[in-house]
Amino acid sequence: QVQLVESGGRLVQAGDSLRLSCASSGRTFSMDAVGWFRQAPGKEREFVAYISTNIIGTYYADSVKGRFTISRDNAKNTVYLQMNSLKPEDTAVYYCAAGRYAGVRATQYGYWGRGTQVTVSS
Repeated sequence: QVQLVESGGRLVQAGDSLRLSCASSGRTFSMDAVGWFRQAPGKEREFVAYISTNIIGTYYADSVKGRFTISRDNAKNTVYLQMNSLKPEDTAVYYCAAGRYAGVRATQYGYWGRGTQVTVSS
């Protein structure tokens, strides 16, 4: 059984940094593209970033480009999302997802975690 577990979310102030982790079990993570998505209250889930299987390929939503960095440690079966210069509008539940191919659409990913809450106060 594949499990993705996000961690690292918490309440922070605007301008702070956070690092989210997505740990995988039951699956060879190195063979998956991994994406981060987020969903704020009353809004649709939106793409944040993805990293391809070869690590080199990364892509970011315009809203986080230059502030967030996605990375992976295949030996630890973990993908990270480093978030710097956080803004109140970054407040959301953050989800990681794994799939065969990287993409910006949630439907491209077959495995999802339950999410971790990030709250940024002004």
